[in-house]
Amino acid sequence: MQTGYGLCWTWDLSHWEPMQADAVLSKPQILLAASESIAATKFAHLCRSFSGWSEVRAVATKASFHFIDRASLSRDVILYADEDERSRWNTTGDSLLSIELRSWADIMVIAPLSANTLGKIARGLCDNLLSYVVYAWDFSKPLFVAPAMNTLMWNNPFTQRHIRTIKDELKISLILPLTKNGAMAETDEIYGAVRRGLQSRFPRGHVAMDWLYLRRIQCCSKKRRISKRRDDKGKLFDGSI
Repeated sequence: MQTGYGLCWTWDLSHWEPMQADAVLSKPQILLAASESIAATKFAHLCRSFSGWSEVRAVATKASFHFIDRASLSRDVILYADEDERSRWNTTGDSLLSIELRSWADIMVIAPLSANTLGKIARGLCDNLLSYVVYAWDFSKPLFVAPAMNTLMWNNPFTQRHIRTIKDELKISLILPLTKNGAMAETDEIYGAVRRGLQSRFPRGHVAMDWLYLRRIQCCSKKRRISKRRDDKGKLFDGSI
């Protein structure tokens, strides 16, 4: 079991074998999210910070777009809005964007996290794309938040109660705001906190450390281990590992 940044992980490593010479490590896939705050002016810079190390997709609430300069985002970063959740769905059986993003992402980082969005997460409310993703999130995967609000809002008893809820019950990792004024941590500190948080989960020299995340390791070798099992009808099927 590896622990760090308030999260507790249990990994079954019994099936892991040394990597072959022709193995390729893919970048971790990170979903960055912004809620309404003047700190969202730093969102494009945050995306650039992570895009060199990971594949980045982004989600922003409707109100946060007032502060985000979409033109300054990197070309390789796809930014989704609330209307994308509805426009992707036409009939029963169509996939929901929130579920696709939840499945795609290895890691989620909400920065800035407003008091409003914090309250929604703590109370299990969802009324936009960002909160839909969080509500459907697999909490065995890391989720980091960087709150941003003024000092009075940060010190409000409701805020502190909500912070305890997301940390203790959801095991969300908290990147504390700047001392005294409640402002969001600097983007470089957020980037570093996420990297350190992931690194603390794996022992030094672990096979996953090159990209700090187990399930993104992909092997190009044709010599893959094949697991043959029978389905409920007795037919054999292959599962590549």
